[in-house]
Amino acid sequence: MELISAERRGELVFGQPGEVRKLELRDHYEIDRKLMDAWRTNDEEFLERRRVANDADIAGLAEKGINYRRVRVVSEPLSEYQRMAVEIANTGEQLRWLPRPEAATIVLPVNDCLIRDDLVVFNLLGGDNQSVGMQLCTDPEVVKLCVEAFEQAWSIGRPNGTYTP
Repeated sequence: MELISAERRGELVFGQPGEVRKLELRDHYEIDRKLMDAWRTNDEEFLERRRVANDADIAGLAEKGINYRRVRVVSEPLSEYQRMAVEIANTGEQLRWLPRPEAATIVLPVNDCLIRDDLVVFNLLGGDNQSVGMQLCTDPEVVKLCVEAFEQAWSIGRPNGTYTP
């Protein structure tokens, strides 16, 4: 495994057509502080700009021939962050919500990750919930484990728009 830059991650994960899967395993993401603040203060202008940008990002991936799916494993009751995420989620996105107790029998990686059929990029965090890097793995056994974990989580997750905590 090797540490890579965000630019390299973009090239490897989103640089060619195919399937991209994302596992999100945490209940809070510090990187979204501005989004949280806007949601807390009901800043509809900021939230709408984010929705439009997110829709454009998803459409852009589809235009590049990338099928992008996400699973969010969440604790219940939901954290404030995940309450916001459920409320503002794009109902057209391929996203599933998986309550953590229902994921108890799935072997999941300990880090959030982006998964293709030939590689995994793990997002590494420090104890303060701040990013400390990205780690590329092309080991076929690790990739297989992550693909299988994602597909198991996807199969029992609740489709976006139907999930009610």
